[in-house]
Amino acid sequence: MNKQVEILLAEDNASDAELTIRALRKANLAGKLFHVKDGAEALDFVFARGNFSDRSPTDLPKLILLDIKMPKVDGIEVLRQVKSDEFTRIIPVVIMTSSKEEQDIISSYQLGVNSYVVKPVEFENFARAVTELGLYWLLMNQAP
Repeated sequence: MNKQVEILLAEDNASDAELTIRALRKANLAGKLFHVKDGAEALDFVFARGNFSDRSPTDLPKLILLDIKMPKVDGIEVLRQVKSDEFTRIIPVVIMTSSKEEQDIISSYQLGVNSYVVKPVEFENFARAVTELGLYWLLMNQAP
């Protein structure tokens, strides 16, 4: 396991994951990306347990791109657990979802999400949004 993961992508939709990875690759931001397909796997990765117990729990990703509607554990619960842990709460979490439901938005911000982005439907807009998110959170933002 590469301990220098910068982006953890938690996305169960294969097409959305591929589009996200492609956009980040085009901007040279996907070299240290790790993709998980459900919320349980995302939590195991962040907290270095289960299949990821060989990872050091101190090697946190610089950014989590998180879908809300995922199998096993939904994105809201992943966000809740990440932001309630003293060590992992500093990880910027960006919700990337198709949900415009006001309750999802409110819940996400109450739990400490750093940004909530509704996925654009058109490929070009989707790619641009992902690229801008990657550039901001990895290159411009000053993390602790």
